Amino acid sequence: MTSAHTPPTSPAPISYKDAGVDIEAGDSLVERIKPLAKKTMREGVLAGIGGFGALFEVPKRYQEPVLVSGTDGVGTKLKLAFEWNMHDTVGIDLVAMSVNDVLVQGAEPLFFLDYFACGKLDVDTAAAVVGGIAKGCELSGCALIGGETAEMPGMYPAGEYDLAGFAVGAVEKRKILTGATVQAGDVVLGLASAGVHSNGFSLVRKCIDRATSQGTLPATLDGKPFKAAIMEPTRLYVKNVLAALAAHPTEDGGIKALAHITGGGLLENIPRVLPDGLAAHLQKGSWPQTELFAWLQATAGIDDIEMNRTFNNGIGMVVVVSAPQADAVAATLRAAGEAVYTIGTIAPQGDGAQVVVG
Repeated sequence: MTSAHTPPTSPAPISYKDAGVDIEAGDSLVERIKPLAKKTMREGVLAGIGGFGALFEVPKRYQEPVLVSGTDGVGTKLKLAFEWNMHDTVGIDLVAMSVNDVLVQGAEPLFFLDYFACGKLDVDTAAAVVGGIAKGCELSGCALIGGETAEMPGMYPAGEYDLAGFAVGAVEKRKILTGATVQAGDVVLGLASAGVHSNGFSLVRKCIDRATSQGTLPATLDGKPFKAAIMEPTRLYVKNVLAALAAHPTEDGGIKALAHITGGGLLENIPRVLPDGLAAHLQKGSWPQTELFAWLQATAGIDDIEMNRTFNNGIGMVVVVSAPQADAVAATLRAAGEAVYTIGTIAPQGDGAQVVVG
């Protein structure tokens, strides 16, 4: 029993690092990020990585700028990144999911911020992820000007992390793409995807599990090693589509609407840019089904409707254009490096669905 005159024993000190948060590792990551972020700098950046807030001035070339924002994550594709130790491209996915969404309003992505959360910070893994984020920003012409790295012991299993991203773009008010001018007779162009992108991976993982248990997992798909084909990052359409918008503006009867084909596939994303009373009639077989999507469909045993509602199924961006300019717009996009297919037309909806594939 402790005497009233005996001072209590001091507890052993517990540092923040003992509690699971390594400040020095976080500082090391920031230093590794800085040169990556520097490569993404562009007009408008006033203060970037390192401050409490990033500062950005809307370029003065805009007369009536409207800011357009978007946020997204990578979803359960991350589970495969953990399992296969493939962390260098999911950052591209993160950027693409937001900047492609910003793009469909006709906006130019200006800057991007990321949020990286983990239980225990592995600097090499985090640097690989952020390297992909910086690469995605560089390819889409937007600046990586800030973000947050959160080390939260006990919140995530060892070796796992979560990602979120936030993009802000700008568009001239008179040039906002709303789809309001879309009309019957317009042509639907499809830009090829780079694979599954970042949607439908809960089903992708089920297909992998099924094929693994049956011993039927393919070694390659579309000429790439199986894992590389599955993890191929989301295609960034920004620079090529912005160039096409400049060459074929809506006000001149050119590009009228864009749809980023993400969760919900072709069937649920195209209607988001169609006026009431109109439908997109897509012609089955007007674009090729890759080995990857053929394998997914066969392994899952699902019909065409489910494929087109779950996956992009080979079309990552849809462009609605007036019929007289369809060939010219397609030619501009092909010259920039896009694989472009004429996949359908716009027609009165009647009593049917807003997207019909047949």
